Amino acid sequence: MCKLRPLILLFLLYSVALVSAQGSTNRTSSWQTFSGNAPLVIAHGGFSGLFPDSSSVAYNLALLTSLPNVVLWCDVQLTKDGAGICFPDIKLDNASDVSTVFDTKKNNYLVNGEPLDGWFSIDFTLTDLATVALTQGVYSRSGRFDGNLFQILTVQEMVKQLSPPGLWLNIQHDAFYTQHNLSMRNFVLSVSKSVIVNYISSPEVAFLSGIAPRFKATKTKLIFRFLEKDVTEPTMNKTYGSLLNNLTFIKTFASGILVPKGYIWPVDALSYLLPHTSVVQDAHKEGLEVFASDFANDIPFSYNYSYDPKAEVLNFIDNGDFSVDGVLTDFPITPSAAIDCFAHIGKTAKGQAKPLVISNDGASGDYPSCTNLAYTQAISDGADVLDCNVQMTKDGIPICLTSANLIDSTKVAQSPFSNLTTRIPDIQKSNGIFSFNLTWKDIQTLTPAISNPYSNFRLFRNPNAKNDGNLVSLSEFLGIAKEANSLSGVLISIEAECEILTFQLSHHALLASDLRHSYLFCPSKGHAIYLVKVGLSVTDAVVDVLSKAGYDNGTAPKVMIRSTDSAVLKEFKDKKNYELVYRVDETIRDAPDATIEDIKAFAHSIVINKESIYPLNNAYIVRATDIVSRLQSKGLPVYVELFDNEFVSQAWDFFSDATVEINSFVMGAGIDGVITSFPKTAASYKKNRCLKGKDSPAYMSPVEPGSLMQVITRDYLPPALAPYPLLKESDVVQPPLPEVMPSPPASSTSGGSSAPGPTSPSGQPKIAICIFLSVLAVSLVTILLL
Repeated sequence: MCKLRPLILLFLLYSVALVSAQGSTNRTSSWQTFSGNAPLVIAHGGFSGLFPDSSSVAYNLALLTSLPNVVLWCDVQLTKDGAGICFPDIKLDNASDVSTVFDTKKNNYLVNGEPLDGWFSIDFTLTDLATVALTQGVYSRSGRFDGNLFQILTVQEMVKQLSPPGLWLNIQHDAFYTQHNLSMRNFVLSVSKSVIVNYISSPEVAFLSGIAPRFKATKTKLIFRFLEKDVTEPTMNKTYGSLLNNLTFIKTFASGILVPKGYIWPVDALSYLLPHTSVVQDAHKEGLEVFASDFANDIPFSYNYSYDPKAEVLNFIDNGDFSVDGVLTDFPITPSAAIDCFAHIGKTAKGQAKPLVISNDGASGDYPSCTNLAYTQAISDGADVLDCNVQMTKDGIPICLTSANLIDSTKVAQSPFSNLTTRIPDIQKSNGIFSFNLTWKDIQTLTPAISNPYSNFRLFRNPNAKNDGNLVSLSEFLGIAKEANSLSGVLISIEAECEILTFQLSHHALLASDLRHSYLFCPSKGHAIYLVKVGLSVTDAVVDVLSKAGYDNGTAPKVMIRSTDSAVLKEFKDKKNYELVYRVDETIRDAPDATIEDIKAFAHSIVINKESIYPLNNAYIVRATDIVSRLQSKGLPVYVELFDNEFVSQAWDFFSDATVEINSFVMGAGIDGVITSFPKTAASYKKNRCLKGKDSPAYMSPVEPGSLMQVITRDYLPPALAPYPLLKESDVVQPPLPEVMPSPPASSTSGGSSAPGPTSPSGQPKIAICIFLSVLAVSLVTILLL
């Protein structure tokens, strides 16, 4: 019942994974599992985080990107004629096109005493279902692969086609099928005679206890599945929470338990971890294995993990107190890497040299940007280079601030200075309250505010610390960096003002894949020019503070100066010990040799964005450019921005896993450094043991650029986009900065009176927009199609 095209495509697209699918030879020995062996990875419906659950392509991708002993999970449903199919839900319309194929066969049944409307497997024969195709059943996931018409598989077909290393059958609704004269017991006993079944799970005591005698002398393990604690088990009329207190009874018919991850690591009402329970230790004492469920990279989990799904898995398998015996996941690549590459790595372990981990406003994924807490956290997380985006105050003090607009990173709008709002077209298109209109003393009274660039997706950063920390001056920043022996350098940025624009289109427009995409919008390169014209020289201020802090004597951390403006970098050309970093503030497809030579005349290295390397179309990688190798061949190290952990910031090709994304840019594109709001994730990547062998396992191999696009059928492809532009010589060479104009002495700004808005300079600086009209046009057309 499986179409051949998707399978052929998948094997072609993941050829890299196929080469190394035997897995890494790296193994750790200190496992606190029941058996002492490494935990299992159980692929829930295959790689269901990407492809339709229980489809042939989802199962195949799980085999290609997971540990060699991965176990494939099949939710068994019974058809009208007693066939067992792999399907994620008792209602077929939740993950297939059955409602379109059989629009008149909607029905209503009682399931565990609750009425349900929909299309049910018991109303269809296996022959009927041959015309039904699987679809993506999770709203937030991509539906662009539905055009492949993946067909429903029987248990026997799945095993015959895939020969899985392990097979897990989950029987969720035995009581329901029994009410309709279908025997799940007979099916399980029959199928176990023709295929090897490693695990059988069910949340129904009667079902497991009924089949236990038949499997007592076999290698098949029976696993009791716990549902949420307040749900009542149908055959004993007790809640699952109460059954948890009687593991001795569970042991009479099962060899293990499967529990939601919250049973082990509960969270509070704000999604922060509470102390772990004793469930794993108690079950192990009773002789029961413990498997944890509900792992999915694209569903928000505890803030303690900073949106890093690998960190969550590690907390269940390598926490010093216990290890679960396996994890049930929609994204099997993540626990595979966690188990084989990241577990049992000591805090003092040395990492490889590349990539250089450069913070973005400190650890701004965990604390308000450019605060003392963000910087100390970045150092603790293992950042190699600490960054400071320099802004100027009214009294000429250079400070660290993500933007000159204080509204972006503080609660200034709720302060006595809220009446200082003004609009300066040379700096940004919207109104703001700017640092150069307040003294440093004024700014020190402001409350920082954490950055939430993906709030449109209801993804927020560390709310418990959203206003923690203190803003710091450049001098204070350099003092923090100087005290950190682990840092190799500091990055001082004198930049254009940029903001993240996130396009969020309706699910009904096309598909869920259109819901995630962000762009950097950089309205002007004129920030430094504007400050000069109002009497503030940011370059002179930076040089002065660096000199006074002892960063010119070669003993302090290395100094890197970054700017989008060549004129700014040329101001530092006499500083021979400084690394001058040119930041390209637009997405490009290439740079001619002449442009690269011009850059080399004023810079030692370069920053480009991720899409310049892997161009995207509706969050799918289209192809790979050769811009990195071309720049490196001319002697320019390449640093790449911006790496965030939130899954919506990543292409679908990276499986909603920040580590997969970093690895693909490092191992696939060969970049020299990553600029990240979550330096802990990038620093831990450098230490993983799978980078040390000759052959990386599949789960630590770079993705094949453009591979997923090839699996999308023509009718489901997003509209083609115009190619990104070349970086021309005229884009990079800027006129010298003008002379500093004299300014009146600054005084503390009174919040009770309105300060006059700054005057725009007569000359308009060049506009650089990092999103293209073609992208915007496609977005608008899509909206109009609603």
